[in-house]
Amino acid sequence: MPPRLDDPMPLARGPAMPNRLMLAPLTNQQSHADGTLGEDEYRWLTMRAAGGFGFVMTCASHIHPLGQGFPGQLGIWSDAHLPGLSRLAEGIKSQGTLAAVQLHHAGRRSSAELIGTQPVCAWDDAEAGARALSTAEVEGLIEDFILAAQRAERAGFDGVELHGAHGYLIGQFLDGEHNHRTDGYGGSLEDRGRFLFAIVDGIRSRCRPDFQLGLRLSPERFGIALADACATAERAMTSGAIDYLDMSLWDAFKDPADPAFAGKRLIDYFTDLPRGECRLGVAGNIMSAERARECLDAGADYVLIGRGAILHHDFARRALSDPDFTSVPRPVTRDYLRKEGLGEPFIAYVGGTWQGFVEA
Repeated sequence: MPPRLDDPMPLARGPAMPNRLMLAPLTNQQSHADGTLGEDEYRWLTMRAAGGFGFVMTCASHIHPLGQGFPGQLGIWSDAHLPGLSRLAEGIKSQGTLAAVQLHHAGRRSSAELIGTQPVCAWDDAEAGARALSTAEVEGLIEDFILAAQRAERAGFDGVELHGAHGYLIGQFLDGEHNHRTDGYGGSLEDRGRFLFAIVDGIRSRCRPDFQLGLRLSPERFGIALADACATAERAMTSGAIDYLDMSLWDAFKDPADPAFAGKRLIDYFTDLPRGECRLGVAGNIMSAERARECLDAGADYVLIGRGAILHHDFARRALSDPDFTSVPRPVTRDYLRKEGLGEPFIAYVGGTWQGFVEA
């Protein structure tokens, strides 16, 4: 029998999720230029905790000042960020919800205008204007990810998730099309994964035993072949080092982009993998209680809600109490989003990113 949306979900480490609905980590541009927590970001996240989500994830939070990917991004690269992070962890957890920080470095997807210098990448990338990291710099960034995790632990979060999806720095190292480094951090799949798994091992060895560790991966695109994504996902889940894997599918039930893998839904390639004690979640255009249940029926352990949670701060509570609940139709007004706890920068970002989401 597949689990129900309201079933608690034990994790290998730390407290259990009280239900199977997690707030997806969402770019929202609501913090300050120095990375300290903004009031709009605090309100956005704590409203979702109060709205019934069993797990609330922050936006991608940069672990180094040169890893910033967007304006108003929450930071976790300095102890100056700790007061806001501690307040945020307390505010989320006061609702009986698990809380985690997503750790992020944008790599080639940073802009020189934003960070004030040339972006860095796993390779020299003329198109993005990014330079290749030296081996010493790669090892320094591994340490920065670990230090950020320790900072999240000190702030009172239950754990962290590593952002290995969407073509950001960890994903750039996993990129089989472009990462041909010869220093042990590129070339073969094993070497392309060395950066990621060195971070995983470092966090696991230097944070407390019950500190939760998750990972977000892309199944395809961004130079990632589906076969490589499956191999990396299986390695991560069966390693015993991570507690949950978050697959960002874009559409939870789409077919693979690679015609060589036609005939099987993308979600099934990952739910069919051995996972040990690791929990597997999926994200991608899940806008109703029925769609969320279909993800569990397909073999996922939990479901991540992004756009539905933008539209309804209490998406989780509604989906848990009403099997027929579905999100309001789009577009919605700016006033509607304000009432749902979005600040002006987030409303502008949503309106400029997703056509037809916000009324003109």
